[in-house]
Amino acid sequence: MLLSGTQFEQSGGSVTPVLSVKNLSTSFRVNDEWKTVVRNISFDVAPRETVAIVGESGSGKSVTSLSIMRLLAKHSSRIEGQVMLGGRDLLSLPEEEMRKVRGNEISMIFQEPMTSLNPIFPIGKQIAEALTVHKDISKAEAKAEVIRLLEKVRIPNAKGRFDEYPHQFSGGMRQRVMIAMALASKPKLLIADEPTTALDVTIQGQILDLIKVLQEEEGMSVLFITHDMGVVAEVADRTIVMFRGDAVEVGETDDIFHRGKHPYTRALLSAVPKLGSMGESRLPMRFPLIDVKTGEQQILKDVTDTVSKLKTPILDVKDLTTRFDIHSGLLGRKTGAVHAVEKVSFNLFEGETLSLVGESGCGKSTTGRSVTRLITPTSGNVQIDGYDVMSLDQHALRKMRRSIQMVFQDPFASLNPRMTIGSAVMEPFIEHKLGTKAEAREKAAAILEKVGLAAEMMRRFPHEFSGGQRQRIAIARALMLDPKVIVADEAVSALDVSIKAQVCNLLLDLQESLNLAFLFISHDMAVVERVSHRVAVMYLGEIVEIGPRAAVFENPQHAYTKKLMSAVPIPDPARRKIKRNMSTDEIKSPIRSVDYVPPVREYREVSEGHLVQVA
Repeated sequence: MLLSGTQFEQSGGSVTPVLSVKNLSTSFRVNDEWKTVVRNISFDVAPRETVAIVGESGSGKSVTSLSIMRLLAKHSSRIEGQVMLGGRDLLSLPEEEMRKVRGNEISMIFQEPMTSLNPIFPIGKQIAEALTVHKDISKAEAKAEVIRLLEKVRIPNAKGRFDEYPHQFSGGMRQRVMIAMALASKPKLLIADEPTTALDVTIQGQILDLIKVLQEEEGMSVLFITHDMGVVAEVADRTIVMFRGDAVEVGETDDIFHRGKHPYTRALLSAVPKLGSMGESRLPMRFPLIDVKTGEQQILKDVTDTVSKLKTPILDVKDLTTRFDIHSGLLGRKTGAVHAVEKVSFNLFEGETLSLVGESGCGKSTTGRSVTRLITPTSGNVQIDGYDVMSLDQHALRKMRRSIQMVFQDPFASLNPRMTIGSAVMEPFIEHKLGTKAEAREKAAAILEKVGLAAEMMRRFPHEFSGGQRQRIAIARALMLDPKVIVADEAVSALDVSIKAQVCNLLLDLQESLNLAFLFISHDMAVVERVSHRVAVMYLGEIVEIGPRAAVFENPQHAYTKKLMSAVPIPDPARRKIKRNMSTDEIKSPIRSVDYVPPVREYREVSEGHLVQVA
C-alpha cells in the first residue's frame, strides 16, 4: 500500500521525498522457518515532514525502522523491498557504504538512552566521535561543535558538562545528549524510535518541543515511532497505523484522528486518556474500549461509590519522613542525606483511590515502599488496618503485609522466570499458611479468572505472556492474601496505551467488587484523573497540593501542579504547531547537608479537603 507517490505537490511544484519505502517486508528465522513480521509497507517522507508510525508492541513499527537502517542481524533476518534515499537503494548498498549513511544521512535515537551511551566515556567524547567518524576535523573543532550542539539541545552549562559521564545526567538530559549526537552530522532524516516513552510527562513535553524546534532550524525530516496517539497528534503531519505487521490505515494526521475508519485506529484513539474529559463526575470513570476487530465500543457501566463512610481510615500516615544517609571519605563519615520523603501526611479509606503524582525523584515510590516497610522510614507514624507499622517486629510485620500489598511497574521483574504463574500466584497464600496447596490452587484459579485470565494458564511461565497479561498476573498475586490496600507503583506506566486502559478498568472493577483501597503512584496526570477519588501532588519529597480529584484538576493552585498538567500531550492535531515553551531545568536535588533543618510547611485550604502548600 503506497501512502503517496514518489513526489509531493507543494506550491504548484514537486519535491522529491527524502525517504521512499516501497513494499518493505521483514522476516525472522524461527525454528528453521521464516516468519514475516512486516508485510509490504510503503510510504514516503517529504523534506521537513514528520511521519509517525503508530501501533502497540508487536505491531512491527520498530522492526520497520531497524530494517530501514539495516540494523537487524543478517543471519536471522531477511529484508525485502526497496528503501530509496538520495537516489540509492539502501537495501542493496555494500555494508561499508551503509555504514557511511548511518549517523551521517540518517540518524536514529532510541527509547532508552542509557543503553545507547557508553557509561565509561564522557558524553562530550562520544558526541565528538560521531563527528570525527564522518568528517575530517581536528579535536579542537570537534569539541567546539559538540558544545554548540549541547547548547542547541538546551543542556545548561554545556561547556562545563562536556567531560561528565552519562550517569551524571537525568533521563531527560541523556535523551538530549542522544539528540545532539544524532544531529552531529546534520542528517537529512531523523528516526525517533519511542524517544519519550520512558520519560516523565514534563520531560516528554520538553523533548517533543525540542524536536519540533530543531526540525524547523535544521530542516530535517522526522520518522517518529510511537504507541501513543497523544504524542502523534503533537508531532506528526501524516500517520501510518500498524497492526500485527500490516499498515491498516494511512493518511493526514487530522484525517486519522477525526475520520479514522479502521477499528484498530479507533481502538487506539479511544484508549488515550484526555485531560479534562471527566466533566462533573465526582467518581472515577472506566476507559472507553473499542473491539479492534469489529470497531464496536464495549458498553461500560458507571463506577459505583464504594468509599467507606466510616471515619477511621484504613491507612493513616502522619509526618512520614524517609532519608538515606550519604557517607564519604576514608572513614566513611556521614556527609549528608537524601531527603526522599519529608513530613508527608495523608489518609486513605476503604474503596478509595488516592493518587500520588510527580516526576521521577519526587519521593512518591519511596512513600509507597515506606508505608509497607519495604524501606524503613526515618520517622513518622503509619497506621494500617489497626497496625502501628513503625513499631512492628519481623513476625508482626509479615502478618501486617496481608493487609497491604504492592504491584510494581515491571511485572517481569516481579515474577520468577523459572516458576509457573500458578506457583507464583499461589506462593503468598502458602507462605502465610492460609490453607492447603489444593485450596491455594483453587483460589489462584478463581482470582486469575477474576483478572481476565484462564485458569488453565497456570502451567505457563512468565515469558509466555504479554506485558499486559503479566501485569494481570502480578495483580492476581497481590490479591491472594485478600488485602485491604494495594499500592500500585507505576503499575500501568510501561504498558501500551490500550493495554493500560484495560488494566485501569480492571483495577476499578476489582475495587468495586472487593472494596479495595488503592494508593496509585503515577506520573501520568491524564490516567490519574480517570482513576482517582483524591490526588496528592509531590515535589522534592513533599506534598505540595492534595484534595478531591475534581478540585485539584479543575482548580490547580500550586505552580508545580499546573506544570504537570500543561505537559500532558493532548490528542488534537490542531495543536501540532504549538510549543509549550516549557522550562528545561532539571528537577532539583534532594541531597541536603548534615546540619540541614527542613522548613516548617504551612497549608491553606482552598476548598473542602483541597489543601495547597504555602510558598
